[in-house]
Amino acid sequence: MTSPASSSPADCAWGAFDQVAPWVLDPNNIAWEKQAIELRISAQREVPVLTTPTRIPPVARLVVVVWVLSKALLPWLIKKKLRPFATPEDSRAYISLRMRKAVERLGSTYIKLGQIISSGEGLFPVELVNEFKLCRDQVPAIPFELVKKTIESELGKPLNEVFSFIDTTALAAASIAQVHLATLLSGEEVVVKVQRPTVSKMVRKDLRVMAWIAPHLVGRIKVSALANPPALVELFAETIVEELDFRIEASNMLDVAKMLCELKQDRYIIPRPHPTLATQRVLVMQRLSGFKFDDVAGMKDAGIDTHAVIRTGMIAFMEGAMIYGVFHGDLHGGNLFVMPDGRTALLDFGIVGRLTGARRMAFLRLMLNATTNNVVGQVEALRDLGALPMDTDIHAVIKDLNLGDAAIDPTSLSGEELVQEVQRIVKALMGYGARMPKELMLYVKNMVFLDGAIARLAPELDILAEIASISMLFAERHGERLGRELGVDHTAIEINLDSVKTGVLGVDASVNSLTYRDLQARRELIQKRMRDHVGR
Repeated sequence: MTSPASSSPADCAWGAFDQVAPWVLDPNNIAWEKQAIELRISAQREVPVLTTPTRIPPVARLVVVVWVLSKALLPWLIKKKLRPFATPEDSRAYISLRMRKAVERLGSTYIKLGQIISSGEGLFPVELVNEFKLCRDQVPAIPFELVKKTIESELGKPLNEVFSFIDTTALAAASIAQVHLATLLSGEEVVVKVQRPTVSKMVRKDLRVMAWIAPHLVGRIKVSALANPPALVELFAETIVEELDFRIEASNMLDVAKMLCELKQDRYIIPRPHPTLATQRVLVMQRLSGFKFDDVAGMKDAGIDTHAVIRTGMIAFMEGAMIYGVFHGDLHGGNLFVMPDGRTALLDFGIVGRLTGARRMAFLRLMLNATTNNVVGQVEALRDLGALPMDTDIHAVIKDLNLGDAAIDPTSLSGEELVQEVQRIVKALMGYGARMPKELMLYVKNMVFLDGAIARLAPELDILAEIASISMLFAERHGERLGRELGVDHTAIEINLDSVKTGVLGVDASVNSLTYRDLQARRELIQKRMRDHVGR
């Protein structure tokens, strides 16, 4: 970022904010900032309490959850048995629709799960992902009377003493809250985020239900074989509890804005949170506007370089995680848009990844070893991140997962062989007690989103060339600092993307060029073979 001009708002000197300022933030005079830090710590302390199974199940809520999910599943099972679907795709589309309606009936906690699934393009069936995308901002809105009551209760004033106008129709409604356009009495156009009235209590009830059910799923159903259900509940709780207090979110906005500014990432901006109008259930912020992230035609008609949008996103996201240990933890199409000048505005900071101390060092080593093809170093870094127990035999893991062997091109395997290989790897990981740490899960989920964004905005992008270019950029921009922190000679590091090619992209190490369109074709072939085998 170039140095702000003398006419720029003062807060642009320390935060990635828009040059047009409805108000200027003074970092030493923000009413909710200090309290937000204490609230974040308190929220994480609550997680073990919420995720420890009780001896007696929370019967009332448990019965409701089982009943609603059963009503969604039974018609599909009956229809599948009596009148088989014409194609597997039809079957998946039908059950995905029913599951989406079920989670909407169950409320905020389950809608949030749907949102997480909607970000998993390539990890979950496309029909389920597409259906749950509707959980992002097309959830039924609560009546405005409840919105009005919440705002007045939180701000301690009648609505007309704060706003000269507020739209009674929600701009968007999601799992935890909905947003309304408004104008302050002082004339600034804002967005008001309002928490659903009973969401805080209901999320805590649902987490207790999940915590009670999770141990009973271990080894009982196929899905639970893919992970440790109690650990997944804990992971989900860690991500959602901080979203229940908007002062934490407002503080997250400032932290990400500071990080982007220090990284000189002038192609990203954060809406300013209001310095006084942020409470547990209400957050007033600057109004920004632009193109939806999937509006490729609109962006191109406006002369926006969509390749540059993707490249900026990849660099900023990785830099934030590696250099400052801070990154937006919930990227999806509803949480960012591209402004007419090509900058990207980030929204919704309820979930932010934070890597500190030893965890950040482990993450740095994971990234470094991935770009230098050091398999032992990668597994050691994963252990230190919390993905494997600390007493894990690293060399045994490498041997059991065949990480030291020559990679096999997955497109050369049959559907049966692919399924067997996945089962073998999952079984081995479970045997070692593998789990997914929160920060790593958020990072991977964001990478999956960026992967899907490339498909829409830059399908002809050469993935390998881009990764090599970004690696060189990091070496030039941050090599000395990272080398000093990791205790290595940064000038002696040689980039070797073989493990990225074979382990991440699934291509032979000899491949030097791979467009996203080619990569997607390979993935679709692999997925089809696996689906065809499972569907027999």
